[in-house]
Amino acid sequence: MSEILKIDVVTIFPQMLNGFLQESMMKRAAAAGLVEFRAINLRDFTTDKHNTTDDRPFGGGPGMVMKPEPMFAAVESVKTPESRVILMTPQGKTFRQADARRFADECSHLIFICGHYEGVDERIRESLVDEEISIGDYVLTNGVLAATVVIDAVTRLRPGVLGGGEVATEDESFSSGLLEYPQYTRPPEFRGMPVPEILFSGDHGKIAEWRYGQSLKRTSERRADLLGGHRKNSENNP
Repeated sequence: MSEILKIDVVTIFPQMLNGFLQESMMKRAAAAGLVEFRAINLRDFTTDKHNTTDDRPFGGGPGMVMKPEPMFAAVESVKTPESRVILMTPQGKTFRQADARRFADECSHLIFICGHYEGVDERIRESLVDEEISIGDYVLTNGVLAATVVIDAVTRLRPGVLGGGEVATEDESFSSGLLEYPQYTRPPEFRGMPVPEILFSGDHGKIAEWRYGQSLKRTSERRADLLGGHRKNSENNP
């Protein structure tokens, strides 16, 4: 997919996105015309003089719930048949590298709904959202923080963003299902800690074998739950 990726973020805190979108990879991707970012201020879609986006929950309870009217209006103002609407919520499916790859490869327009307070009216979840995503088992101040994590992971996988094609990302942690192998650079020895000799050998086959073994070892030690089909090889690479 070579078309531009459009990303809209619906939030009551659009200014929180400024620093993230105006630095480093995001800034370069937008300047190159590879990704188009828009922050959509939910308050612009309210109809009362106080720009109210939340209200007390029916049935009682603490906190406030985000209202459906402005959220539907905001999302529907930019939604097309090609759009995928994603709600950032602790109740969602845990975000994985495979999801980042799926969004990068298959989507041309992502709309992120960023909740706040006690969450969103259930009718938003039921009728407006295509997918619910969580970045981990913890609660953040609002969904913008979580959305930036997903946006970063997806954007860097788009063709041309990193400048090195697929090679730049194919060996990274989780891309192969394993954690990445150890990396070294100059100097060849630092404070008595040498770089493994195999990396100076020039034998790319042996280097690849060593790196795979190191990835298996590291994954086994730190995230054994990721091994899956690699488990048998891990047992043979202590």
